[in-house]
Formats: sequence, structure tokens, C-alpha cells
Amino acid sequence: MYYAAVAFLAFTVNIILNWNSFKNAWKKTDARDTKKLSLIRYGHFLLAANCFFLTEICWGIIYDHHDVPELFPIVYSITVFYFLFMLLTMLTWARYIVAYLNKGNFRSKILTIGAWIMFLLGIGSLMLNRFYHFIFSYNEAHEYIPEKGSLATFIFVLAFYAILSMHMLIAAYKTKGSQKIRYMAVAYTSMALGIFMFLQILTSFLPLYVIGLLIAICIVHSYVEAGEKKEKEIQDHITSIMAEDYEAIYYFDIETGEYIEFSRSQKYSFLDVTYIGKDFYKESLDNIEKTVHPDDKEYARSLFNKEAMIKNLEGKRSFSYKYRLMVDGYPRYFLFTYRGAGDDKHIILYEKDIDDELMAEKKIHENQEKSITFSRIAESLATNYDAIYYVDAVDSSYVSFEANDIFGQLQVSQLGKEFFEECYSNIPKIIHEQDRNRVVEFLDRDKMITALDNHRSSSIEYRLLVDGSSQYLRMIARRSSDRSHFIICVENIDDEVRREKQRLKELKTEKELARRDELTGIKNKYAYKELEESIQGNMDHGLDYLPYALIVCDANDLKKINDTLGHVAGDEYLKAAAKLLCYTFVHSPVFRIGGDEFAVFLRGDDYYIREELMEKLRNQVLENQKAGNGVVLASGMSEYNPKTDTVVSDVFERADKAMYENKRKLKGQ
Repeated sequence: MYYAAVAFLAFTVNIILNWNSFKNAWKKTDARDTKKLSLIRYGHFLLAANCFFLTEICWGIIYDHHDVPELFPIVYSITVFYFLFMLLTMLTWARYIVAYLNKGNFRSKILTIGAWIMFLLGIGSLMLNRFYHFIFSYNEAHEYIPEKGSLATFIFVLAFYAILSMHMLIAAYKTKGSQKIRYMAVAYTSMALGIFMFLQILTSFLPLYVIGLLIAICIVHSYVEAGEKKEKEIQDHITSIMAEDYEAIYYFDIETGEYIEFSRSQKYSFLDVTYIGKDFYKESLDNIEKTVHPDDKEYARSLFNKEAMIKNLEGKRSFSYKYRLMVDGYPRYFLFTYRGAGDDKHIILYEKDIDDELMAEKKIHENQEKSITFSRIAESLATNYDAIYYVDAVDSSYVSFEANDIFGQLQVSQLGKEFFEECYSNIPKIIHEQDRNRVVEFLDRDKMITALDNHRSSSIEYRLLVDGSSQYLRMIARRSSDRSHFIICVENIDDEVRREKQRLKELKTEKELARRDELTGIKNKYAYKELEESIQGNMDHGLDYLPYALIVCDANDLKKINDTLGHVAGDEYLKAAAKLLCYTFVHSPVFRIGGDEFAVFLRGDDYYIREELMEKLRNQVLENQKAGNGVVLASGMSEYNPKTDTVVSDVFERADKAMYENKRKLKGQ
């Protein structure tokens, strides 16, 4: 009777622990949905285990009366079912492992085929045993006798369980963190099932395989089911926080267009369920006609078709665009972002009202994702960042979700007890020395709480040292909706920062070129106007501007040179004039302000020896004129008088007038 009692206990425990899992056994799903398929296969295993438990209960009760001839057919039938359900637990367990790993490789297929072969051979053996007793038999007193064939058969079963264990251990070796623990738990469970099945054959009248199944069910429930449930709750929590940023999220089949809509917008708050639709593409085009700004309709229509979406995602993680929707009769900008859901069959699209952010010149937070289930949405959203940390605000324990390896040789675990302490110890190793103090201050828990009480999020940009070189990162901190956790995201923005620096450098170069005279290489009239406006601004605001003087010059006989010697000679003449001025006024900017006109802004040392420099210039011009070789420049100078001059042009006009006087003298000579 104890045999039936142990089996009844196992049956009861299995029902209590896995009541919800039994429901999965009757569900149907697409083989491509590996997560649901794994749950269904596990439900099949639990059902097979319960069938075995019920058989053991019946065998334990009825075998006590095996000496009653009328009961012998029932005893024999129960014995057959005993072996049958034992084999069925092996088959369903193997199929669960293959679905759980979701590898789809050659080894997985071999395991599945091997399990079916052994199961079918077992059924064949039970059928043959009716005529040739090589697995079990009963003597004349109707007492059960195990035969040698049963031992040989179940040695093969033990070997198969050993192969399953090795398969799972290899998978565990290639993973890390909590997933590694779950894989090892399944591997040891396979090992225990094989050992207890083998012991059951050796000691037929002890319920050892019942105990083995019960241990296996408890291990899977404790280490696999509970762990995945906890992670899903965390992922759902992260997803629900991030979902608040979007008006609506769509998860749709690329080929068929079937979709599910999820929204956290207040205008949908009266809905308690997710909306399901049949044709995402058609309904999107219908909505465009009703809601999109007339000027943006053609652009919007070009984006909402299967071919355009597939093309836009080629070689990219996501694709974003924006246009205006009419809301209460007014246009508002919405940002639309879509990306693959990670299975090559679905796309996640989410829309966000960014009109207020654009008007306020705030950063747009994009590339946050969702899916039909909160867990898949969280996984998709995580790929926007290199790491997401879910940190307890009270005890600092955390779970990390990492997408890319940005930490070089530094090992960062998925689970930890002291997030902030670990950060402080890692900062000197991996953060650029110029950014360390800022990062330490940002990761002060009390300051972070204060900052997030006043703002929705807080962020910092810093440099990470990886293999001796620096990379730019952005860290964003937010509070969970229940205010009990921080959600801290890290993303690599190195390319973004370096592109911006290059853009500014190119912009500066373009501006410099715009201020250069193409022929002579000195500053042009545009640059002179900028200088004049700057000086005038200071004068207008009553600033005590530095002493300065303006020199105006004119190249004599340029027209004659162009007419007689050609424009090439005239260009060389102008270059020589610019060179003479730059050589004379070394510390002052020189401008070409007309065809043959030049201006010099005297300041600093050049201003204080301006008379000497003017004399030097004019002496050189006289020598050139006498020799009949070289540049002849007429020049005039005027100093700024803060008591009488109110505009820069006054100084320029006096210098220009002095230049014409000098020009007449040169012609007279």
C-alpha cells in the first residue's frame, strides 16, 4: 500500500505546483513561436508524469490482491501501462529539452528522432512481450517477475538520458548568468531521471522512478519556471514604464499584415484589452486619409507598405520618420519608429507625439520598443541600449540586461547585490579620468533620487576606456512607476559625437573659406563687413573699444596692366600688392574690399608703430615706382577718435580721403 501512497503524494504535489502548466498542454501554437512551444512540451511531460503516477497508484492498490485470479488481467494491463507511461515520460522530456533550447540544429533533430525510435521500440517490445516474456512475466501465483530484457532495454534508456544531460551541459557551458543555472538544472534533472529509472528496474517493488519524477518536477519548478517568471515580471515592469512614452504600439506580421495594437495613451484609457486587426497596411492607409496633414499624406502613404518597410530596415536596427497628424483640428508632429521583432517575421511600430518636444527644443527619446507581450517588447527595447540595469532603490540589488559588449575585458554579471558600490569600484578602471568625478556624482543614490523627484529622467554623457581608447556613452536614469526601482540605461553614442565634431569642424572650415579672397588668399570684403559690424556693436554699447586705425590702399594702373599685358598679369599684380601689405603689417589683418582696393585694420603693436610702418610702405612704393618694377600702392591712414567718431565709416572715409591725396602725389611724381 505504501507504493500507492508515494505515487499519490507525487500526483498531488505535481497538481499543486503545476496547475497552470497543465493548461498549456492543450494549447496549440505555431512551431515558430518557440517560447510557447517550450511551455506546451513541458505541459506534455507533466501530463505523462501524472499518467505514470496514476498507474503506480492503481498498481500499488491492485497488486496487493494479485492472488485473486479475476484481477490478473487488470494487473497485467496496469503493468503494460506502467512501462508505456515510463517510456512516454522519456519521450516528452526529450521533446521539452529540444524545444527549450530552441536550437533547431542537427543534434536536436537527432535527439528527437532517437527519442521517438526508443519509444516505438518500447511499444513494440511490450507487444511482443505478450508472446515472448523478455521484459516481464508473471508466475503461476500471479507474482511479477522482471526479465533480463527489461534491464537491457533500460540500460539504453539510461544512456539516452545521459546524452540528454551532456547536451544540456554543453548548452550551459556556452551561456552565463541565470540562463546557465537553468540549463544546468535541466541537465541534472535528466541525469536524475535516468538514474532513478535504472534503479527502478533493479528494484521493481520500490517506487524509485516516482521519486525521480517528483524530484525532477520540483527542480524544474524551482530553478526554471520560477526564475523565468521573475525575469518576465521584471521585463514587463520595464516595458510598462517605457510604454508610457508612446501613444500606440503595433506588433504585426510582415507577410499577412495581422496586427495587435497596444496603447497607454489617455485617449485609450477606457479600453482594458488589446485591439487585434487583420490588415495593418490597409487600415494604416485608411487612417492616413482621415488623420494626416494634407501636405504630408503622400509622404506617409509611401512608408506604409510591406516593400517600403522591408527596404527601409535593410542593414538597420530600426527606421524612424515623422509627419503631422491633425489632432482636434490642429497639426501635431508624431514620430514613428519601426524595427524587426527579432524573429524575421514581425515588425514592431510605435508612435509618439513629439510636437511639444520639438517646440521646446528638447531631445527626442526614440528607439524604445514594444511587442504583443511585455517580455518581447522589453527585449526589443533593450537592444536600443548596450545595457539596462533594474536597480532596487532601497538595497541597491540589481538585474542587468546587456545587448552589446562595451566593457572590454571587464566582467559585469547579470545579478548583483550592490549596484552603486560596484559602479564606484569600476569607475577608476573604465572611465576616462576627466569624467570620473562627474560620473561618481551622477551615481550618488541620494542625488539621483532628488533629481528624479523633480524630472522624469536624468542623463550624463561620458567617456569609457576600452583597450586603451575612449568611447562616448550616454547614461539615462529613470524611476519605475512604483518609485521602488531605478531603470538605468547605457548606450554607445561614440559615432554620434564624432560625427557632430566632424560636422562642426567642416562648418568652421566652410566659414573660413567664405571669408577668404579666392585670388590673393587674404580676407575678403565679407570678412571686413563682419569686423566692421563687431567694432560698431561695441561702440554702440558704450564699450571702451581698443585703439585702432584703418589703412585704405589702391593699386595704381591695374586697368592699364589688364589692357596691355592681360588679366593674368593683373592677377599677379594684385597678389603682389596683398603680399606687400601682409609683409609690412605683420600683426594686423589685411582685406581685399574691391577689385583693386585693400584695407588694413591696425591694432596692437602695429598700431603703436603705425607711422613707421606707413613710412616703410610708402618708401617701398616710391622705390618700385622709380625702378618701374613692382607694386605701386596709394595709401591713406586714419585713427579712431573715441570723442568724435560714432561710426566706423567715419574712420574709413578719412583714410580713404588720405589715400586719394597720396594717389595724386604718386601720379605727379
